[in-house]
Amino acid sequence: MEPLFGVVLALILAVASPAHDSCTCATNKWAVCAQDGPGNCTCRLAGSDQPVDCSTLTSKCFLMKAEMTPPKEKRLWRPPHAVSDGDGIYNPDCEDSGVFKARQCNQSSSCWCVNSAGVRRTERGGRSLNCSELVRTRWIYIELTHKGSSNAFHAPDVAKALTQLLESRYKLHPKYIAAIKYNPPLIQIRLDQNKKPRWDVDIADVAYYFEKDVNNDSVFHANSKLNVSVNGDALAIEKLWIYYVDEKPPEFCMRQLAAGISAVVTVVLLTAAIGIAVLLILRWLRTRTYKKFECKEMREIKAPSLELP
Repeated sequence: MEPLFGVVLALILAVASPAHDSCTCATNKWAVCAQDGPGNCTCRLAGSDQPVDCSTLTSKCFLMKAEMTPPKEKRLWRPPHAVSDGDGIYNPDCEDSGVFKARQCNQSSSCWCVNSAGVRRTERGGRSLNCSELVRTRWIYIELTHKGSSNAFHAPDVAKALTQLLESRYKLHPKYIAAIKYNPPLIQIRLDQNKKPRWDVDIADVAYYFEKDVNNDSVFHANSKLNVSVNGDALAIEKLWIYYVDEKPPEFCMRQLAAGISAVVTVVLLTAAIGIAVLLILRWLRTRTYKKFECKEMREIKAPSLELP
């Protein structure tokens, strides 16, 4: 009985092992997954312990929080990249739905308001700062350049390839792709999403996934490298810029803007004063040299007249 039991156990492990290995989240490498039943895999996100829907993109807020999680908890192969909002590093506060909370704060009790893409849209303040609403980022402009290719790309082919990429890899409905323009080597993509149904991905999440792909730090599971081809020819993306446009304009304090303008005016005035001073000194030096030369000529002329008598 014991040899037979060993054979049966080995067969069970052989069958169960591939199932366990296949329990991964295709759209999020930071998700921790576990087999909780035959053919059923549950995944949760490190850093927030939120359940992850691996059939679509994870929200940008949850991804940023996962990036701030120590590598041991995320089970990564390398340290996480710090997430910066351009003014400092912070661990974002997210709603249970995955959207950013309107007010974000860092460890130094400095707070600011963000848009739905998590980008700062106000000056920094204290804990008393009030952010009345989460302003939606309606438009996102993506600009990128590509490396040279042996074959020239045509604008319609580039637009078709990128539309297919955004739809298949990032689950973005084509109706949110407002325009794709191509002026070699520059490609411009405009995403427009006024109101988003719950089942559609957010353009801010698409832009974040795309940015991570271009920077060779893909959020997708291992061995899912970004490859873009136009009619069979590789489109090697070289540089990327992303711009966010909100439904409402940013609310930066006029006092800070005035301080910035005053600083610029001060620099301009100092530069002008230094320039005028240099010109006056140069003019004085030229005049002084001329006078010395004129006096020397007069002495040479008068000297012979004194020796004649």
